[in-house]
Amino acid sequence: MRGRFLTIEGGEGAGKSTMMERVAAWLESNGRQVVSTREPGGTELAEKLRDILLDKTNTVLSAQAELLLVFASRAQHLAELIRPALQRGDTVLCDRFTDATWAYQGGGRGVASDDIAALEQLVHGDLQPDLTLLLDLPVEVGLRRASRRSESDRFEVESLGFFERVREAYLQRASAFPERFAVIDASGGVDEVWEQVEAVLQGRMPP
Repeated sequence: MRGRFLTIEGGEGAGKSTMMERVAAWLESNGRQVVSTREPGGTELAEKLRDILLDKTNTVLSAQAELLLVFASRAQHLAELIRPALQRGDTVLCDRFTDATWAYQGGGRGVASDDIAALEQLVHGDLQPDLTLLLDLPVEVGLRRASRRSESDRFEVESLGFFERVREAYLQRASAFPERFAVIDASGGVDEVWEQVEAVLQGRMPP
């Protein structure tokens, strides 16, 4: 039987890394073999593409080139890591997946929906996450949190308007696919956020 595929989504400063660790620990404590990974990235080649995408000196990278690099990274990630893990029956926990493309390249960059949908179908049309946790919070709150971390990457230097569009695109995805998404209020403290996440896991990911 195929393993379960969980993704964690959210804008800058939403706390995805912290929740990734807690979710992985919760799943393992409930008897699941967990493979934690991230996008862009997850494999040696995909991590090299991630470096290109996040390098803020790449100021001439077009929206279309960015989109193609994202899906090239995803195709390798799926072939080399995600699909084999699911076939073994493992639970795959991924920090971002294609919903991030709809949010960042679609909402943020304004890339046409038809282009994203065509690449989505090409790369993984038969595979979607079983559960997506969307960590949602006001953009200004998230950017303040993110500013306390290391040096900004190519996306984190974008305008407030860009991130407002990203957030709106995420919420539109959640509204369009309520059976898959769980929207989490990420504006509170870590324990408050985790309480919401754990409740969702208990309801949708039985041991």
